[in-house]
Amino acid sequence: CDTSVVHGADILEGICRRLYRMNGGQNAEMRELHLENRYNVSATIPDWSREARRQWWDPSRQLLHSIRRYQYWRNHWGIIGRNIARWHALRHRFWSVVTGAEIQLTTQIGGGLLLIHPNGIVIHPSVELGPNCLIFHQVTLGTVTESKKNDVPKLGGHVDIGAGAKVLGKVVIGDHARIGANAVVLQDVPPGALAV
Repeated sequence: CDTSVVHGADILEGICRRLYRMNGGQNAEMRELHLENRYNVSATIPDWSREARRQWWDPSRQLLHSIRRYQYWRNHWGIIGRNIARWHALRHRFWSVVTGAEIQLTTQIGGGLLLIHPNGIVIHPSVELGPNCLIFHQVTLGTVTESKKNDVPKLGGHVDIGAGAKVLGKVVIGDHARIGANAVVLQDVPPGALAV
């Protein structure tokens, strides 16, 4: 049985992989469906429905919402906007404590970020996240040493990062890349690759 299922798209991928193996790898259509399914989430166009709050007590989405609203209001409407931004900064502090995540208000986050269990996530303020990324709990995206503060990762679109993974230093993670649980990534990961 395939136990590497991460989210909905991977369930279909797992089914296709299993059917492909059951047919002895003979069916080319199954193989194409398997490969095509991995890339059905865009690496360039944000899917904002992934961040939509489904209920009030939705800590990860509330945290992202407070960051998005702060980033919007700090540059709009002068003094009124700055006061509204302060309110969202307070909301950010509350949801940061609830989730146990350290994501700064100024972090450049692409749309459609999905934080399944935001507990223990640490993201350096200079990290750039592409659209439609998926990050599990206890993930660290940051620098290797304090002296190299701007040597931070840059993630492409639709990057999946497993629980406990550490992506450190000035590395580039390509579009549709996957980083396995508890992996320590110190080198670039090409698009579509799997790092374990």
